[in-house]
Amino acid sequence: MLTFQNIEPQPVAKAPSKQAQLISLLEQEGGATMKAMTLATGWQPHSVRGAIAGVLRKKGYQVQSHKHEGTRYWSIQTEVGQ
Repeated sequence: MLTFQNIEPQPVAKAPSKQAQLISLLEQEGGATMKAMTLATGWQPHSVRGAIAGVLRKKGYQVQSHKHEGTRYWSIQTEVGQ
């Protein structure tokens, strides 16, 4: 007879956090647009900017932005050798 006591809980893989998703996008060559970051995280643009300005910079990431053909891109500066 199968009871709840005989069933072993299966480990559940955690989805990456929204901060981890944001960091991954920013580490891509060329960086990420605001649209890409809002779509990936589900956050509003002001929340993405707040995470970049507050959380990521406080964690030691060097975030830079630049415009290319009228579109702004944000990226994480990585040191040589990383």
